[in-house]
Amino acid sequence: MTILENVPMSEHTSFKVGGPARYFVKAESVQDVVQAFQFAKELNLPTFILGKGTNLLVSDNGFIGMVVQLGKAFSEITSLGNGKICVKGATPLARLARYTISNGLAGIHKLAGIPGSLGGAIYMNAGAYGQEISQTCIEVETIDTNGNLHKRAASECDFGYRHSKFQELAASGNTEFILSATFQLKPAESIGKTQNNLESEMQECMEKRRKSQPLSMPNAGSTFKRLVIGATETPSQIAPGYYIEQAGLKGYRIGGAEVSQVHANFIVNADLATANDIKELSEHVQKVVAEKFGIQLKREIILLGEF
Repeated sequence: MTILENVPMSEHTSFKVGGPARYFVKAESVQDVVQAFQFAKELNLPTFILGKGTNLLVSDNGFIGMVVQLGKAFSEITSLGNGKICVKGATPLARLARYTISNGLAGIHKLAGIPGSLGGAIYMNAGAYGQEISQTCIEVETIDTNGNLHKRAASECDFGYRHSKFQELAASGNTEFILSATFQLKPAESIGKTQNNLESEMQECMEKRRKSQPLSMPNAGSTFKRLVIGATETPSQIAPGYYIEQAGLKGYRIGGAEVSQVHANFIVNADLATANDIKELSEHVQKVVAEKFGIQLKREIILLGEF
């Protein structure tokens, strides 16, 4: 295991911003993960588990701790038969979705456009176009900072909208690293579809993304979580982007950060933005939408480090 020092997190996040992580490890085995955790404990350092950095904003000051990321050895999909598959934590969601389509399995194929890893998807209960990763998950394997392995049935993972038990564990200081997850998928023909149907549905979702999201600019996906209920005058509207646009904030800038002109629920790094620019812009959007509609938007993006 190689422990790197002062690694710029701008190289590991989709926003392309962020100062250095004091220590950084790319783990290629469970033993690497255990050793990294032990190293952090010896120095009394906080630990952060990094997926692909697609839902993360790291402070310009960096992170005074240990960042651990799973390497290529953890990017693997294994068929267990009868539509059941085991997927390791570093596997890209795009690869997983295409694997299921090529094997005629339905349930994850619409998630192909989400640019994260399996571990991050489980942690956030990622979803798109009516599918969530938790819908077909049956078991999650993790390792805690003491090196203990855990296997939890999906029913024990407290999955909800962009939520899982693993967020609560991290917040309480009992971080667990998602090593793999097992899924039970349905053969396409069992739900009256063909492999071509799954491919077409995936392509349709990808096309919607291309048309409606600022994919050409650095961003971290949806900035704010979907609303449970809308404002009194627009009760049927639950999309944060609707209120952000109605508040006249589309295209609004702070420094190099901009509310996307393509989709108002995206903040983009338009011109050498800093992490502070992005954070300040998100807070400004929250303030204006609250004043205009009485709605409190909640960030979906994770903040790391001292701002």
